[in-house]
Amino acid sequence: MANKNFVEELEWRGMIHTIMPGAKEQLEKEMTTAYLGIDPTADSLHIGHLVGVMILKHFQMCGHRPVALIGGATGMIGDPSGKSQERNLLDEATLRNNQEAIKAQLAKLLDFESEAENKALLVNNYDWMKEFSFLDFARDIGKCITVNYMMAKDSVKKRFNGEGDGMSFTEFTYQLLQGYDFLHLYQTLNCKVQLGGADQWGNITTGTELIRRKLGSENEAFAITCPLITKADGTKFGKTESGNVWLSPAYTSPYKFYQFWLNVSDDDAKRYIKIFTLLDKATIDALIAEHDEAPHLRVLQKRLAQEITTMIHSKEEYEKAVEASQILFGGATSEALKKLDEQTLLQVFEGVPQFTIKREQLGCSFVDFCAEHTQVFPSKGECRKMTQAGGVSLNKEKVADPMRQVTEADLIAGKYIIAQKGKKNYFLIIVE
Repeated sequence: MANKNFVEELEWRGMIHTIMPGAKEQLEKEMTTAYLGIDPTADSLHIGHLVGVMILKHFQMCGHRPVALIGGATGMIGDPSGKSQERNLLDEATLRNNQEAIKAQLAKLLDFESEAENKALLVNNYDWMKEFSFLDFARDIGKCITVNYMMAKDSVKKRFNGEGDGMSFTEFTYQLLQGYDFLHLYQTLNCKVQLGGADQWGNITTGTELIRRKLGSENEAFAITCPLITKADGTKFGKTESGNVWLSPAYTSPYKFYQFWLNVSDDDAKRYIKIFTLLDKATIDALIAEHDEAPHLRVLQKRLAQEITTMIHSKEEYEKAVEASQILFGGATSEALKKLDEQTLLQVFEGVPQFTIKREQLGCSFVDFCAEHTQVFPSKGECRKMTQAGGVSLNKEKVADPMRQVTEADLIAGKYIIAQKGKKNYFLIIVE
């Protein structure tokens, strides 16, 4: 892949929004260093960050050196781009903790450890900003960029024109701080390109301007931005009813993560498979053609969910997520059900009718369990009839005898029982 052209690779994937003149030529001329800023306001990335991380991944695979910049200093201030409110500010201990967690996630996609010339670097702008006094910054950096130049940026204009609660001086200085990051990395790492989302164009070009004004016009730096990803209906990508889809399994289980990708629309799947996987063009074109012949089979969504769940979690977690998905919709066994951890079990059966019974009620007959202690069946007669017809299961196993006892041995994770009548009617019984 190292002989692939980075810009051409991103173009066919639909991952370039704006590219500064000269950037492509710079990348074709030599191995180049580029950086992308990551906001450290949480101890996990979410899938909204993944577009930028995939761009860094392609950059490294095309033979260039990627730098992931954790915005420790800028995270203490807040970026006005695309926001109408100021964000909460973080203390240093929280930022450092978040940085370590983010690096562990990035290491699944970027090579930080090898001896390769283009191995990835992780830097934190707090490390060079913490000793910078306000007076020094105002004198050395502030004088290089005019207020007129800063006011012309869309992110600033919107806030000045009544979006939100106006803009504090702190946020107004943000583009200067981000510009200084680019200058610092240009001088210390020979970093000539900044990558980011389309909403970052104003901040990035302030950096290229600062480099030119501070170091002289012969010092060239470049910007490449990617489109902001939305869903086909125009709504925000990466948000569900329960909030962000996180890369950390502690916040979004691999099952939920897998389900998110499995449930995207056909139009979105065609775009996302180019952006969020490393599959080549021929493979993707073939998958899209296969999908178009039989959209109901959801070939694209299944492959997208497989590739991205395996990449972010592991092949084992992907297989567990598929197995969990089959519990509701396929022929999964009782063994598969019993292997589920509690979090995944509750997510699989989210939304099905639930009943809670006391532990001392166990030991009763299946009929009493279903018609007296819970309302799985409205009457004992109906329960007997359907059980004898082979239409009732307990924990994915057919119940042959309506008088069989329901005991502690039937509990999953020590407190749950799954009853099923017919093919699609599930009930979650919680034993307290």
